[in-house]
Amino acid sequence: QVQLAESGGGSVQAGGSLRLSCAISASRDSYATYCMAWFRQAPGKGREGVAYIRSDGYTIYADSAKGRFTISIDNAKNNLYLQMNSLKPEDTAMYYCAATGSGSLCLTTKFRYWGQGTQVTVSS
Repeated sequence: QVQLAESGGGSVQAGGSLRLSCAISASRDSYATYCMAWFRQAPGKGREGVAYIRSDGYTIYADSAKGRFTISIDNAKNNLYLQMNSLKPEDTAMYYCAATGSGSLCLTTKFRYWGQGTQVTVSS
């Protein structure tokens, strides 16, 4: 019902910036009410939510991302974005965009749709 495809990952030096994009393919009914998010997973670590945006525009950031990352959604272009500034080596991970199956609750258990991931590597 919802297809997600990330892009924009790459290798940068510490302090650099990247903007990740997630192309969203969904019917209007599918995304009328939602929470979308960026998660990341580093080798040997669990998947962690870094930024969330609800259909009402409310955003939530992990402490590690607050002040450095900005999540946004462009409904006209059907794209979710994650602007990442002041990148740190600790940000190195595979980044995934995700969407809830229905509703705007940004709970981990609510995310039903996932992209394939895009790799972000930050060197020191």
